[in-house]
Amino acid sequence: MKVATLFTDGGARGNPGPAAIGFILSQMGNVPLEYGEYIGHATNNQAEYRALLAGLTEAKKQGIQGVQCFLDSELVVKQVRGEYRVKNDELKELLAEIKKLFPAFTSLTFQHVPRSKNKIADRLVNEALDAQK
Repeated sequence: MKVATLFTDGGARGNPGPAAIGFILSQMGNVPLEYGEYIGHATNNQAEYRALLAGLTEAKKQGIQGVQCFLDSELVVKQVRGEYRVKNDELKELLAEIKKLFPAFTSLTFQHVPRSKNKIADRLVNEALDAQK
């Protein structure tokens, strides 16, 4: 079974404001894929969700069956796990898109990590934002 770790981050300057996403998808024996993208005007939470969606979409494209997801947004982790309700309509739509990907994986976990453990994804977000100046 192909397994990977996925670290994701999203951020907005101004909240809402200019926003970007970043993720690192790592499989044993392969060079980690680093990805950052400016996504336009969004909130921090929208960016966090969109980063997770982008990372899981890439994992599916690569035929990965098991993914351990690490996010520094405790709110998003708890909402994706179903521990917290999602009240915002746009976040509900993004969560529905993420959940559509669940059947593509035989193993999928979501874990909160401190920002200090998510530095590469955070750097990718900031680089994408800085490139828009």
